[in-house]
Amino acid sequence: MNNRTPLIAGNWEMHKTGAQAVDAASRLKILVASATGVEVMIAPTFTALYQVGQVLKESPIALAGQNLHWEPQGAFTGEISAQMLADVGCGQVIVGHSERHQFFVETNETVNMKIKTALSANLTPVLCIGESEAEREAGNTFSVLDKQVRDGLNGLVFGEQAEIFVAYEPVWAIGTGKTAAREQAQETHQFFSQKFYNNRKSRLGQKGMGNLDIFPFLYLLILILTYVSLLLMGRPVPDSLIQFVNASVFFACGYLAKSS
Repeated sequence: MNNRTPLIAGNWEMHKTGAQAVDAASRLKILVASATGVEVMIAPTFTALYQVGQVLKESPIALAGQNLHWEPQGAFTGEISAQMLADVGCGQVIVGHSERHQFFVETNETVNMKIKTALSANLTPVLCIGESEAEREAGNTFSVLDKQVRDGLNGLVFGEQAEIFVAYEPVWAIGTGKTAAREQAQETHQFFSQKFYNNRKSRLGQKGMGNLDIFPFLYLLILILTYVSLLLMGRPVPDSLIQFVNASVFFACGYLAKSS
């Protein structure tokens, strides 16, 4: 086991009514009560956040939003602000999920604005990154991920980044029946950790760190996205999940698990 606590995060997408979400959260709360050595986070729909938040009071389960707008308020019909998420008890928020890019024209620039807004409201952003099948086959995986992280963290100052999770979700493994192998996840993590190490080493001893241009993390947390049916509903954990968690190369690891 690695020396950081694994985080298992459940993104419920557009599933579950308020009553269904409360029922699922109540059962999950019981399951997690006796769990040790793991952290759990769930992201219900916006309409269920308050109800689920009430269920999770005095529970170690973290509550997250699935998205947010970069403005604090305004004429943005159908959107939700960082402060609104914080007000109902969220401590985290997913930013830049591949479905947002695919269906809602999310860009690296809007992701960057959302991250800054989340941090200003004391929310921990979960930045999603990932390459398409065509990009992987063309050998562009690392350049694509490199740009996504650079753009997403552009303009942030040293110190803020300790409150950011980076979730690796290979787009080619979403809804295709394909899954990312442990080795593919490890090579991605190694790429970023080496970038961080080189950047940190080159800046040791410098005064006034200011804006950092390459992965300015105090540490890097890669969350591996895959579809794990009913992971948050108490089904047996797949062997693949155990393999990811036990992979010694990871500082920390986890799953953004699709809720069925």
